[in-house]
Amino acid sequence: MTLTPGQRGAGDANVPSPADSVTATPHRSTVTLPHERETFARMRGTEERVADAITRSAGRMRFAYLHAVWFAGWILVNLGVFGRAAVFDPYPFGLLTMVVSLEAIFLSTFVMVSQNRQAARDNIRADIDFETNLRSEVWSAHIGRSLGLDAEQVELEVQRLVAQSRARLDGSPADPPGGLPGTPEPASLPK
Repeated sequence: MTLTPGQRGAGDANVPSPADSVTATPHRSTVTLPHERETFARMRGTEERVADAITRSAGRMRFAYLHAVWFAGWILVNLGVFGRAAVFDPYPFGLLTMVVSLEAIFLSTFVMVSQNRQAARDNIRADIDFETNLRSEVWSAHIGRSLGLDAEQVELEVQRLVAQSRARLDGSPADPPGGLPGTPEPASLPK
């Protein structure tokens, strides 16, 4: 006996056919989750991009090496190592001091701008994490209800496991079985 898709054999009364479980159009999720990087990228302007680029380049060892060579060269030239005619900023190097001070002022400003942007990014990430966690909690509650689980019993088990985990992190002895008063053992949760 040959069956075509969607037909059932004599003993297959309770077995759904592929046509029963698959729709003609693919299922698309109506839930759109924001992505922290995309959200943050939309907020960036030209000034923030410039500040990030400067901070990124100033935060590399190449920047430190370049400055070490620059300062050593400046000092050597102005100590007269290459002749008195090359000296343009004699000791105590007042021009060098002013240039380095101005550079420090601007670099610290760019670092603060980048730190403010990182704080804003952390806030966006926290908001998205909260939304994701809330969504997961709601879905978990609905799934648990559908499976016939007792939400209070599950919550007591979660509290016991959290207390046990915190106790291990703090270095205190592990909780006795049952952990919190009135907390059921994991084996007593419905399966």
